[in-house]
Amino acid sequence: MHKIGPRVFFLSGLISLLIMWGFLWILHKVAHKEFEQGRRIITFSVLGIFLGINFLYMTNLIPPIPLSLKDAGAYHSVIRDSKGNYVVGFENEGWKKYLSLYRTVHIAPVDPVYAYSAVFSPSSLDTTVIHEWQYYDENKGIWTHISRQELPVIGGREDGFRTFSTNSNLSAGKWRVNVETEGGQVIGRIRFNVVYTDKEPTLVFKTNT
Repeated sequence: MHKIGPRVFFLSGLISLLIMWGFLWILHKVAHKEFEQGRRIITFSVLGIFLGINFLYMTNLIPPIPLSLKDAGAYHSVIRDSKGNYVVGFENEGWKKYLSLYRTVHIAPVDPVYAYSAVFSPSSLDTTVIHEWQYYDENKGIWTHISRQELPVIGGREDGFRTFSTNSNLSAGKWRVNVETEGGQVIGRIRFNVVYTDKEPTLVFKTNT
């Protein structure tokens, strides 16, 4: 159908139930006695899985199938080179990056921060993803919406379709960028901690192919 969303998800679920019903009907004809012995268990198992998956989908506890986040990060710079690859600049925290959920980004108050994401989608699916920038208000204890940027995603790339958004004049503290579908389902999150500094941080660069 070349699109995603709750209607497509529910329709695919109903089609899977019909296919399962057909399979069970054949099983009933071929092995009637054995099938009758396990009818109740089979019925509750199939319905339980169906309802469970739909509950997880609607409560946003699983990614919006078939989209997936292949790569993501918060960077000081994102530049596209002559070969079409993205060169990103970041602070090398070494082994310390494994001890914290939030990558530290040292910037001056006016410096920009780049949110990079590579989203996989099937080759026949072109859609739009959202980068929603949020700041954690320590006083109120809540995440505050800052901006919402729409980015096109064109399917067909094994390592994900690459795109990025940027924001400047960020307040010091915790930030996150939700990578979402147009319907608000979260594909993944980019978390980072902004720390003000007067010194230019030492950056390393890598190429995301």
